[in-house]
Amino acid sequence: MKNLLAAAITAASMLLASPALAQTPPNVLVVGQIAEPKSLDPHAVTAVNDFRILVNVYDGLTRYKDGTLEVEPSLAESWTISEDGKTYTFKLREGVSFHDGTPFNAEAVKFNFDRMLKEDHPFHDTGPFPLAFFFSSVEEVTAVDDLTVEFKLKEPYAPFLSNLAYPTGLMVSPAAVEEHGKDFGRHPSGTGAFKFAEWDANAKLVVTRNEDYWDGAPPLEAVIYRPITDANTRIAEMLSGGLDVMVEVPPDSLQQFRDDAAFTVQEQAGPHVWFLILNLKEGPFAKKEIRQAANYAINKKALVENILQGTAEVAAGPTPPAFAWAYNDTLEPYPYDPEKAKQLLADAGYGGEQLTFYVTEGGSGMLDPLAMGTAIQADLQAVGMKVKIETYEWNTFLGKVNPGLEGKADMAEMAWMTNDPDTLPFLTLRSQAMPDQGGFNSGYYANEKVDDLLGKARAATDQNERAALYKEMQEIVHEDAPWVFVANWKQNAVTGAGVENFKLQPSFFLMLQDVAKP
Repeated sequence: MKNLLAAAITAASMLLASPALAQTPPNVLVVGQIAEPKSLDPHAVTAVNDFRILVNVYDGLTRYKDGTLEVEPSLAESWTISEDGKTYTFKLREGVSFHDGTPFNAEAVKFNFDRMLKEDHPFHDTGPFPLAFFFSSVEEVTAVDDLTVEFKLKEPYAPFLSNLAYPTGLMVSPAAVEEHGKDFGRHPSGTGAFKFAEWDANAKLVVTRNEDYWDGAPPLEAVIYRPITDANTRIAEMLSGGLDVMVEVPPDSLQQFRDDAAFTVQEQAGPHVWFLILNLKEGPFAKKEIRQAANYAINKKALVENILQGTAEVAAGPTPPAFAWAYNDTLEPYPYDPEKAKQLLADAGYGGEQLTFYVTEGGSGMLDPLAMGTAIQADLQAVGMKVKIETYEWNTFLGKVNPGLEGKADMAEMAWMTNDPDTLPFLTLRSQAMPDQGGFNSGYYANEKVDDLLGKARAATDQNERAALYKEMQEIVHEDAPWVFVANWKQNAVTGAGVENFKLQPSFFLMLQDVAKP
């Protein structure tokens, strides 16, 4: 079996060099990714591009039910919650091992969370852990016995079980972290359906079947992830047979695949927001009226209909409508009104200062960022705002935007795909989520009322109460306009002939445990 698999992967490597061969190896799935992963340490990354790999190598205590964002047991077989909502006790699955052969148990769970959350932990320096915010409510993790682990929270936290299912909650092997330290992200070990095999930088990343997977060995022998940043190259590879799966197909190519019986187009709505971060700390966007002017100046309907060709809807605020229970459907998107934008700019005393605009070549959920950036630049310049675009590769782009825009740029493209209505505003709109505090509030927005509403919403155990708080938050953020609210997208993927049981998930992850390619 190992020799056959090695031969298949070798054949795939030859295919990478000669896509005209037009045939991927049998029982090996080749996936066209939008970028090179940053790391295979689930606690150290933030991009859905990386998560699409990690969810097949690791498991969490919980996971999302197929086709939903509801949680179900995974490495935890069951759990109980105390009456005050501050103590969660998990019973763990027996007989599970990490890929390196070490046991998964309560001490391993404690190690994972202590590593992220405790600065005095001996392996905390293997971070940083940018989404540890997901578990900021955790006060202490206790291994009660080998298969029982207890989480004590500082206060009730409604998204806790959902966040455990998110990739930041995936369980890594303590022994592998201890062995590899800061290099663990290149030597990953989880409990998932696939084991790490090979990472050839900027060419391919290979994972192979975990024959001992606790939830049943997957049908595929291996998955090869290929980073292809240029969308046209991904399309050419898909058409020529060099890929079995292609994610994030440009809108103008979807119909081409729909019209070809050799391919299947998959689409799935999910919680996605595409927006522009505005720098509120310095420059013109420190004034609310100028931020509102930008929202009126940009023809978002044209972006959605012409560039995105109907694969998205115009966004009205920071919460995507996919969270139906928490979405404020009374909010209307800022209409396209260039005359109003000009008037707001004049009233605010905008002096024609040049604006630096960060645009990315591509990235998780970024849709068609170059074309969208150019159209946005033209719309802003049409109302008198001078805009200079600076374009960067995705990981370089994140390295510039995530630490904050101060001293660098006035605006930047961004997209988030989240698991709970708490996640995006908590990590990007709170005054306590500035980049120097470990958050992603790269535009430095601060509103005490928004902080208060978000704090109350995440502690509320009644969903109706949470919904009312989120809806009020959306109204304030819509008025303050710390972002230009642009689009909510419906994700897509294309699969080739012979791929079975593939489906997209509202989480935006690629769950390949049941996929087959006979």
